[in-house]
Amino acid sequence: MTQTLENPIDPKLLELLVCPLTKGPLVWDGGTGELLSKSAKLAYPVRDGIPILLPSEARSLDPERASRG
Repeated sequence: MTQTLENPIDPKLLELLVCPLTKGPLVWDGGTGELLSKSAKLAYPVRDGIPILLPSEARSLDPERASRG
């Protein structure tokens, strides 16, 4: 499967990934290149196509952005 710059994560892998804190789904944000957890209001970085799902590496989302997801 070809990966693009818009979404460097395999869509099948994205279906399996969950937020490590809430176990809720993650949503790809192509604008920032991050995986968003709406329930935890966190954005997890993706580096070289590898999701970094460590809460210590995540950044907090502002409430408006978390609701838009």
